[in-house]
Amino acid sequence: MNILLLGSGGRESAFAWKLSQSPKCEQLFIAPGNAGTGQYGTNLNVKVTDFEGIKQAVLNNKVNLVLVGPEEPLVKGIHDFFLADNELKDIPVIGPQREGAQLEGSKDFSKQFMARNNIPAAASRTFTRDTLQEGFEYLATIGLPIVLKADGLAAGKGVLICLTVQEAQQELKEMLTEAKFGEASSKVVVEQFLQGIELSVFVLTDGNNYKVLPSAKDYKRIGEGDTGLNTGGMGSVSPVPFANEEFLQKVEQRVIIPTINGLKQEGIPYKGFIFIGLMNCGGDPYMIEYNCRMGDPETESVVMRIETDLVDLLQGVAEGNLDEKELIISNKVAATVVMVAGGYPGEYLKNKTITGIENVRDSQVFHAGTYLDGEEIKTSGGRVLAITSLQDDMFTALQQATADASRIYYDGMYFRKDIGFDLL
Repeated sequence: MNILLLGSGGRESAFAWKLSQSPKCEQLFIAPGNAGTGQYGTNLNVKVTDFEGIKQAVLNNKVNLVLVGPEEPLVKGIHDFFLADNELKDIPVIGPQREGAQLEGSKDFSKQFMARNNIPAAASRTFTRDTLQEGFEYLATIGLPIVLKADGLAAGKGVLICLTVQEAQQELKEMLTEAKFGEASSKVVVEQFLQGIELSVFVLTDGNNYKVLPSAKDYKRIGEGDTGLNTGGMGSVSPVPFANEEFLQKVEQRVIIPTINGLKQEGIPYKGFIFIGLMNCGGDPYMIEYNCRMGDPETESVVMRIETDLVDLLQGVAEGNLDEKELIISNKVAATVVMVAGGYPGEYLKNKTITGIENVRDSQVFHAGTYLDGEEIKTSGGRVLAITSLQDDMFTALQQATADASRIYYDGMYFRKDIGFDLL
């Protein structure tokens, strides 16, 4: 079959690498892709939100299945666009329709969904500009620190952790009355802070059946020792050592099954990935957030451990028979180190030439913010490359990925050398 993969980041590079290995994949197209995805298929110069352009690409290339990588086209309704178009409606899209994508597109929607379906989560309330005074009063009752979340998509930037009530009041005011995160913060969820260790569990579902993919943990802070500003993710490991069988059974019973059943009962069709962001609080899982797609850089670690044909699993989602498909997970450990541009996550350097990728020994190099300039590979994004190594144990995987990252060079390059050390 011919497959179209939407996106241009490290997640999409990992998907492209995996999809291209399938005997069922005749031709792979990536829109828009990056300097690395071209080795697995054909890059198409179409933006992920250009639905008409995507339609033409699908028809011109006789595409049989579409896999959506990032959240923005899902929240904007790419799946609904296909279903409403006579020429596209029979082409399966892996990724939820707009209503299901609200699990990520609206923090308020997802918190209410958790409450309705008795999914354990932090206490919270949602406020608007009109209820700012009530918000101030609530801040004084919730305990410190206080978490503020912009309701809508804010490109990973819309979550603040405030250490004092005064700081929380100031930030809440800026978010609601001064549009600190634009339209995304016209509503703000005020949430209790959960103490524990974060991790992510990924689920693939056809709407009735589901498969639980490997767990992973990512590292958001720019600095070593988890210091400094939040980023889109500086690295990841899979599996997560503390997410043992007993803990993952609790996740399945308390979170995954109620989520799938809740979607069904509420008449929300859902075909695709569900990212479940969790806090392990003393051995019990609490929900932090849903995403309507796979995480990045977790995908780079998770995909390395899936031994099954990914196209076969996606066909199961499309045809509604995912329960008949086999999922085999490697017992090995995958570690991902993300290489970023100088200045990231603030204003960062671009258009720097990358050298040394050919020196990488025992890791997979997944491209993120890169483009081809003639024969040269150059930087274009804040997160530039994701170096992933699959080894027998975590220490070796971390050591190998870090060593291989050191073999690559571009001006201003930076990566954390302590990814996963807290788990050793």
